[in-house]
Amino acid sequence: MNAARLSLVLPMVLALCLPFACCGVEATNPVAPPAKAEQPVSSAPTAPPIQQPQPHEQAVAPETTMPAYNPLTPFEANVILKKGTERAGTGEYTDHEADGTYICRQCNAPLYRSKDKFHSGCGWPSFDDEIAGAVERHADTSLGMVRVEIVCANCKGHLGHVFDGEGMTAKNTRHCVNSVSMRFVPAGKELPKPIVIPASKR
Repeated sequence: MNAARLSLVLPMVLALCLPFACCGVEATNPVAPPAKAEQPVSSAPTAPPIQQPQPHEQAVAPETTMPAYNPLTPFEANVILKKGTERAGTGEYTDHEADGTYICRQCNAPLYRSKDKFHSGCGWPSFDDEIAGAVERHADTSLGMVRVEIVCANCKGHLGHVFDGEGMTAKNTRHCVNSVSMRFVPAGKELPKPIVIPASKR
């Protein structure tokens, strides 16, 4: 083949082979996977894992030395805690005449002496005086009436109501008390120790 003809054929051969040579290079060079983004490093300390109690471990209640009040029946609680009233003539101490001391059913605090008890005919135990400092008085406007409620000064349990000016005794006072709010301790028998609980612990 002469030089003139070769000069015409050679560019055509090169033009046909060059695209295949480029594709071959791309096919044999795999694309590198994209680099993973670096995770930021925290300088905060890692919190320790929460330890779960083991099966043999049991919670222990905090120890307390504060005594509880005497347990009450639902009926006693309704009168003493919710300011209820027992039905007239049904209380165990309405006509009780033995010598001794009447104490609070809930906390054992002494409330009344038998020498101050009298028969008023009202249907509830009546006293014309209390043991000094044993009873607190509070205004009571419930049931559309104006009365004076009496409660145990120690535990604040409801006792009943007090009325003045009726002329039933020389002291002119009547403590109208629910039997269920009290317990009776016969004369000569040791009084139980009052249960004293601070107001913040009740």
